Amino acid sequence: MSSSQYSYIFKYIIVGDMGVGKSCLLHQFTEQKFTADCPHTIGVEFGTRIIEVSGKKIKLQIWDTAGQERFRAVTRSYYRGAAGALMVYDITRRSSYNHLSSWLSDTRNLTNPGTVIYLIGNKLDMESNRDVSYEEAKQFADENGLMFLEASAKTGEYVEDAFLKTAQIIYECIQDGRLDLNAADSGVQQKILQCETNPNVEKDKSCMQC
Repeated sequence: MSSSQYSYIFKYIIVGDMGVGKSCLLHQFTEQKFTADCPHTIGVEFGTRIIEVSGKKIKLQIWDTAGQERFRAVTRSYYRGAAGALMVYDITRRSSYNHLSSWLSDTRNLTNPGTVIYLIGNKLDMESNRDVSYEEAKQFADENGLMFLEASAKTGEYVEDAFLKTAQIIYECIQDGRLDLNAADSGVQQKILQCETNPNVEKDKSCMQC
């Protein structure tokens, strides 16, 4: 299957304070590289990657939103129709953790009730400078019904897990009917796959739709 063929498109957003490493997480996941002097996002940044979940090709469309308050009015419009949300804080900066309640409020108010939210403690490579314990963040996640992990955009550790596990849960919601693909704000688009066949030969029924 070529990179242009996939069964679904999932929309993701990445939210959190400025400087927590949202853009670096995006670049690590989509390009497998880390840029130490990654500039702060102005407005939004966009990236894509095709992954495989349970044998299905899925294209992730990922919107990295700016963390500065002055851009909140603009970035809030990108929350709508998100199937997945990665909410990021910096484990070495308590202020970014303290603001999570505000980010969570925006995410839940502006996305659909079924949006999968994953809490990510970034900069795991800076363990010696830790300012927020794993246990404290895990408790916050549990109390708010969020998935949680710590990761490092610099080393790539656990970055794949966050994006792929979010996609796995979204896909499971599609399969068991919890996610209505006909809803305008589902954050999921189903794609018809085209078959390259001889026009004089009847198309294989298995190629018509995934």
